[in-house]
Amino acid sequence: MKTFVVLFSIILLIGCNKKSQKSQSYSVSNAKTDKKFEMYQMSEMAALMESMYLENEYLKERIKKGETIGKFPIHFFQIHKAVMTDEKDNDAFFKKQAALFIKAQELIYEDPINAKQHFNDGVNVCVRCHEVKCGGPLPKIKKLYIE
Repeated sequence: MKTFVVLFSIILLIGCNKKSQKSQSYSVSNAKTDKKFEMYQMSEMAALMESMYLENEYLKERIKKGETIGKFPIHFFQIHKAVMTDEKDNDAFFKKQAALFIKAQELIYEDPINAKQHFNDGVNVCVRCHEVKCGGPLPKIKKLYIE
C-alpha cells in the first residue's frame, strides 16, 4: 500500500511538472462578452496537500486495522517551502500550524501505540489552519478523523 502511495505521489508530481512546462493558461475569447477562460493550475502547496491527504487516508485505514504504520513520509517537510497559490498566506500563522502538523504526524510514527490520538491531533491542526486560511477543503479534511 505504501508503495502505491509513493508511486501515486511521484506520478502526480511528474504530471504537475510536465503540465507546468506546457503553456500556463489557455484563452478562449467570446465575441459577445470578450471574457477569457483560464485553466486552473494547482500550486505546489495545493498539490502537496492533496498528496498528504491521500497518504493520510491510507494511514487512517492502517491505524484503524491495527496494521504496521511504516515510516514518516519525508516529503511532508515540503510544507515549509512549497510555493503557495497566494504567497501572502505563507505567514507566521501558517508556519506555526505547519510545524504543529509535522510534529503531530511525526508522533504517529514515533508512538504507534497512541497513533489514533496523534493522527486526530494532526487533523485538528489542519482544521484550525483551514478555518483561517482556506476553508474550501474543510468538509473533506474532517472526514479524516478516526472515531
